[in-house]
Amino acid sequence: MLNYYLSLALILISTLLVLSAFRILREYERGVIFLLGRFYKIKGPGLIIVVPLVQSMVRVDIRTVTLDVPTQDVITRDNVSVRVNAVVYYRVVDSQKAIIHVENYHDATSQLAQTILRSVLGQHELDDLLASRDTLNADIQNILDLQTDDWGIKVSNVEIKHVDLNESMVRAIAKQAESERERRAKIIHATGELEAAEHLREAARILAEQPQALQLRYLQTLTEIAGEHSNTIVFPLASELLSALKKDG
Repeated sequence: MLNYYLSLALILISTLLVLSAFRILREYERGVIFLLGRFYKIKGPGLIIVVPLVQSMVRVDIRTVTLDVPTQDVITRDNVSVRVNAVVYYRVVDSQKAIIHVENYHDATSQLAQTILRSVLGQHELDDLLASRDTLNADIQNILDLQTDDWGIKVSNVEIKHVDLNESMVRAIAKQAESERERRAKIIHATGELEAAEHLREAARILAEQPQALQLRYLQTLTEIAGEHSNTIVFPLASELLSALKKDG
């Protein structure tokens, strides 16, 4: 009777071991196989066999991961304190490195992203943070991608989401923007005055060279005034015009 139960137990254990040897990996998964503790190969996707007690497997997701970088306190090069957060998009391109070269590639990438974010932004002024985000995103992405290459990680994109300023700095920026708008308005007004003066000078030169044109201009002005509802019209005449009329007469 004892032998019967032992045989039954052995059959059950053998069945469980055989069933546990079969693993199914999805299209976006890879299996890092270790043979007696040493790296053996990478398998998947699909149905694979892992020899029980001899081999072990670690699953790796190779899809793009969205990593939210926590808000960081950054002091810019012009000594302005800001709070910045970002998002990092990365994926595993070498499953062997991601498992063997770093204990937890997700946490390691997160910590490294925070450090690089503070380091890169601290080298730029506040105006760059507000106006040149695309350039800063590219700089952070390149540095982070280079640093994580040994971990089998590919950083595809980095986006700075928010740059938070204190109220005093917001008021200072608003005042600066208002001053800039006033400066541009004055420049535009002065440019218009200069162009108008140049056109008037050119018109005066043409009228001076052509007395007949001056006469026509006076007559046109007289016609315009006569069209208004008025009983009395005072129309000044220049001495040059009177002389020209006398000559024509």
